[in-house]
Amino acid sequence: MKIQPPFLPLSLAEGRACGIDHFDIILVTGDAYVDHPSFGTALIGRVLWDAGFSVGIIAQPDIKTERDFTALGKPRLFFGISSGNVDSMVNNFTPNQKRRSSDVYSPGGVPRRPDRATIVYANRVHAAYPGTPIVLGGIEASLRRFAHYDYWQDRVRQSILADAPATLLVYGMAERQMVAIAGRLDAGEQARALRDIPGTSYTMELAEWRTAPPEGVVAIPAFSYVSSDKTAYARAFALHCREQDPVRGRAVAQPHPKTVIIQNAPAQPLSAAELDHIYELPFSRRAHPSYQKPVPALEPVQFSVVSHRGCFGSCSFCALTHHQGRIVQSRSAVSIVREVTRMAAMPEFRGIVQDVGGPTANMYGMECDRWDTAGACPDKPCSPACQTLRTSHRQLADLLKKVSDVPGVKKVFVGSGIRYDLVLADDPGSRYLDDLCDRHVSGHLKVAPEHISPHITKAMNKPDGSVFDRFVDRFEALQKGKHRRQYLVPYFMSGHPGCTVSDMVELAEYIRDRGLYTEQVQDFTPTPMSVSTCMYYTGLNPFTLEPVHVPKGWEKKIQRALMQYREPQNRGLVLEGLKMAGREDLIGRGKKCLVTGEDSRDRSRPGPAARQR
Repeated sequence: MKIQPPFLPLSLAEGRACGIDHFDIILVTGDAYVDHPSFGTALIGRVLWDAGFSVGIIAQPDIKTERDFTALGKPRLFFGISSGNVDSMVNNFTPNQKRRSSDVYSPGGVPRRPDRATIVYANRVHAAYPGTPIVLGGIEASLRRFAHYDYWQDRVRQSILADAPATLLVYGMAERQMVAIAGRLDAGEQARALRDIPGTSYTMELAEWRTAPPEGVVAIPAFSYVSSDKTAYARAFALHCREQDPVRGRAVAQPHPKTVIIQNAPAQPLSAAELDHIYELPFSRRAHPSYQKPVPALEPVQFSVVSHRGCFGSCSFCALTHHQGRIVQSRSAVSIVREVTRMAAMPEFRGIVQDVGGPTANMYGMECDRWDTAGACPDKPCSPACQTLRTSHRQLADLLKKVSDVPGVKKVFVGSGIRYDLVLADDPGSRYLDDLCDRHVSGHLKVAPEHISPHITKAMNKPDGSVFDRFVDRFEALQKGKHRRQYLVPYFMSGHPGCTVSDMVELAEYIRDRGLYTEQVQDFTPTPMSVSTCMYYTGLNPFTLEPVHVPKGWEKKIQRALMQYREPQNRGLVLEGLKMAGREDLIGRGKKCLVTGEDSRDRSRPGPAARQR
């Protein structure tokens, strides 16, 4: 084990200060280097260093020249390349495909990340060091490991491993994979021979695939089929979706025009002890001191704590099932308390723990008796209705109390989202929601019902709207007698596959009747490897092949406007939506009306040509 430096080196001079003249591994990222466990490059870099390998970081390199890519020299083992914490296309464009003017993962918010950053960086590295192994990782690589629909080009693209000159791809949370790759290369194995590491994908020559395909591999429809036949795309998605469990998952292969992409079965989840060790590595929780301006993404998470990984919610529009998986992996309370104690000693700490959570904050400590031996059920989603899923919040309530008792801590907030259906299924004796409202929510509690129409929530794999109603009633009951009342901030979504204008009118009425404020508005964005994206592209439910209505273009704009019907600038779109749905009864000045009638000042409706775009 090497002694960990305050920051991983960004230059050869910093490497020499650590006694390193030649790095074992060099990580290239589209983010600024922030030494915090919420930033993937820092996390993987610290883990590799802890395993005995020296690591240098090339952060946000200038792609117009090779200078930045060669600044640290050639690594002894391999380059690891990532777009950063987010998919570069999601990061660089709004849901309406307008280029963003800022990047929160960059100093001063100045954009420095190229489109399709993983491919661009890999090509640059390969040009500079053609014989050096390249390993792709991070969310962009993980969710583009098969042929996938690309919203920004409106077409099916090849696996990123077929487009980038890389040897391997690691998917999911990749600590096990990266350490295994480094160890085996260090032992003298050839990179092309590393074909058996769980949680990785590799390429195989077409000739070898035809003559000697690996045993036990699930072959899914080839790129030539899925790129031209939407039914084939849906079938391929459903097939590889079923193999994403670390216990029962099998290897999956997809032929491409020049190669075959083979995904090994997922890596095993980390144990509590392994998670504890990783998150207690000596992260400085600061941006690298070479930056002259702050990195905006650090501020909201600097004093937050990751308590667990994984999410069994399996929301259709979320690709987390394909990245972290459904099996929840929780840290020990002792480890989290130690981490917060170190945080509290930092001079910048002001007594506020910003978040204790994970993908879904209140899944901490929840387990299913089947996970260790059989994995998550292949034929049904995890839910509170399942008798083998333990939904008690007692462990979480106890954890929050222990963190609150750390000297120097004034407040512990839960900033991650919570599943309200789990709250309703909680052991009554845990008092989780009572404690949450009393001690761990400032003024607003964020929840994500997404919609209230039963067939839409079913398509989203979200709880029925009646479940949200019961939660709202319980939350409001807890506000009685409070000196300072709290408010729910619900996240709703427009434009999801299956949703019609009439469904959005129904949601607008619900918002009106409940007196909710829809500040947090989401317009569905088809991001790679989610069930909803498959539905958006194919117009089919991938698991049943039944047709699904897909709102696009002008209809999608109308749906978004209906969620914020109170905004004056949305008035024209709302009027058109109400007429499309045959709900002129909601136009006027009555108590139930959403907007007043048309007048001569309404200029929001475009001509026919514009509406077709």
